[in-house]
Amino acid sequence: MPDYGHPLRFATFIGPTNSPPSRPVELAQLSERLGFDFVTFQDHPYQSSFLDTWTLLSWVAARTERIGVSGNVLNLPLRQPPAVLARAAASLDLLCGGRMSLGLGAGFYWDAVQATGGRRLTPLQAVAALSEAIDVIRGMWDADGPGSLDVDGEFYSVHGAERGPAPAHEIPIWLGAHKPKMQDLVGRKANGWLPSLPVMEPGGLPKGNAIIDDAARAAGRDPREITRLLNIFPGQQTPQALAQMAVEDGVSIFILASDDPDVLERFAAETIPAVREHVTRERA
Repeated sequence: MPDYGHPLRFATFIGPTNSPPSRPVELAQLSERLGFDFVTFQDHPYQSSFLDTWTLLSWVAARTERIGVSGNVLNLPLRQPPAVLARAAASLDLLCGGRMSLGLGAGFYWDAVQATGGRRLTPLQAVAALSEAIDVIRGMWDADGPGSLDVDGEFYSVHGAERGPAPAHEIPIWLGAHKPKMQDLVGRKANGWLPSLPVMEPGGLPKGNAIIDDAARAAGRDPREITRLLNIFPGQQTPQALAQMAVEDGVSIFILASDDPDVLERFAAETIPAVREHVTRERA
């Protein structure tokens, strides 16, 4: 059984609808009052029915006090260039007192990405581009690193870039990953694996964990450094099933996808305590 040693936490996954624009902010504030640890938002910049996720993250961080914020996950091909994204993330982290996490995806819905001005990539190119972006982002955050930043990649290059600012805390980079190449990248470079249970094949958690753990060891990393997150949908899993994924598959952050306040309240009042109780019993 994997035991990655991370505390059990819970988050919400909200659609950044613009009708009305106050709704996602109110849901984030409700998530904070209910005791969730993070609030996360979809990122589909090509959809006019959604508020811009990055703008929304900043506004939510300003309208809350404790809860962490993250994209789930940011569409890298439309969040360019990585050096500027790094500065934006560090700036928000400084402004909100260290509550920022950086969820990243390699890209999807390529017709929409290209229509909005992004570059269409093959799956292998998208993984390679994300890998290069992580190097740029981490290099920018390393404000005390030697000299200016130079990264010479196929997709992203910086030459003589001024580093910084350093974020308020070590911002974790979580990758949305369902395929082996992306899971390998999680193991080599990321702080967390963020898949979605409804689109995962049977046995996907242990299979993905094995790929990530092997890649981490090959890169000289301890697999326990990598947080295992999971997007879940209401009513699809019992508290016992969630507890089993925590104990047997090492999931430590469950992210509930719902825009329904009643669902969020029931989950916080009923499911979270039940999952914690089951996990405590199983680990004992």
